[in-house]
Amino acid sequence: MSDPTTDPALGSWIPVPLESGFPIQNLPYGVFRTEGATARVGVAIGNRILDLDAVAEVGLFADYVDLPWGVFAQPSLNRYLALGRATWRVVRQRVSDLLSFDNREIRDVWGLAERVLVPMPDAELLLPIHPGDYVDFYSSLEHATNMGRMFRPDAEPLLPNWRWMPVGYHGRASTVVVSGTPVVRPRGQLKLGDAPPVTGPTGALDFELEVGFVTGPANRLGQPIPVESAEEHIFGMVLVNDWSARDVQRWEYVPLGPFLGKSFATTISPWVVDLDAVVPYRVPGPAQEPEPLPYLRQGGDRNVDLALEVAVAPAGAEPYVVTRTNFSHMYWSMAQQLAHATVNGTRVAPGDLYASGTVSGPTPDSYGSMIELAWRGTKPVGFPDGSSRVYVEDGDTVIVRGWCGGDGRPRIGFGEATGTVQPAPV
Repeated sequence: MSDPTTDPALGSWIPVPLESGFPIQNLPYGVFRTEGATARVGVAIGNRILDLDAVAEVGLFADYVDLPWGVFAQPSLNRYLALGRATWRVVRQRVSDLLSFDNREIRDVWGLAERVLVPMPDAELLLPIHPGDYVDFYSSLEHATNMGRMFRPDAEPLLPNWRWMPVGYHGRASTVVVSGTPVVRPRGQLKLGDAPPVTGPTGALDFELEVGFVTGPANRLGQPIPVESAEEHIFGMVLVNDWSARDVQRWEYVPLGPFLGKSFATTISPWVVDLDAVVPYRVPGPAQEPEPLPYLRQGGDRNVDLALEVAVAPAGAEPYVVTRTNFSHMYWSMAQQLAHATVNGTRVAPGDLYASGTVSGPTPDSYGSMIELAWRGTKPVGFPDGSSRVYVEDGDTVIVRGWCGGDGRPRIGFGEATGTVQPAPV
């Protein structure tokens, strides 16, 4: 059965610019604040935000869904995420109806449109979730292979476990930040050649182009989430830049893996795209060999045709796109990642963040990190202003963008995940 909210012919009475990533077929969720008001939940439509708390206050959800009082008058989506997909779908359908071209429930009430619709320039976009946990995977075959070739040139690039499970680590939830938050160059312990280690600012600050998913209803402690029902626990998707200090990471990661080289900042986009909005853009994933173990076997199209790019703007210069790739390349799907993360019975909570790991494609211009693009410093990336980079420099602004569709299909935008690098503290 087709979903009427993703019908390409659907239009809205709210003007949506052609270049907008927020047509009525998208309706991504975020948290925003306006001057003199508290934070609340909204949905993006064109250049405006539909204030869901205001919509609820005037009773426009009352006859359609039983929502907890004040569920949208919150500083994060977490309470709403706990309600589950059945509720999410009713709310999405109701919002779509209210915004559709022929609906007059808002337009025919004097002053209501001005009350429930907020111009985006008048809003401050906040971190949309408060993650209790953050997990980062390593699920791109191309990225894992590139890293293996750089650091183990005389050995098999992939470690023996990589094709058997979605490899990952637990990150630092407290340093997940919303797009626009400055990123301070981190300090850490560095090992330079044969000299004893020293403490200092990283000289190898990198971006990692990733896509994350946000979880909804919790499972019981000790109860794994099966792969076939994993997406019932996934609300939607965000863009992610999992910043990395490669030199700190290189010295510390043996034997227990990423630590201070990863925990200083993870930037996400302010808009969470409902998983239902990307259903028309589902595609098959790569063939998996060997066949996954039974708890990871899945059917159907579980990858997403999501175009991705990263632009870097040196201080005072225009952004320059350094890579373009696609999320469809990912070897392990979101459902497989969540099934593996919970196979030991760990508990998932509403608002937790799970990132894909660096998304790299098969060609050098589709690699998802500077360490790959510059091939560990041997092939500097040139910029139009005559400068070059092997890693990200102070004053650089890194902009991650993503979208599904376009070229005659509704453009499902994810917004941006942006961060400007500030010098390390003295």
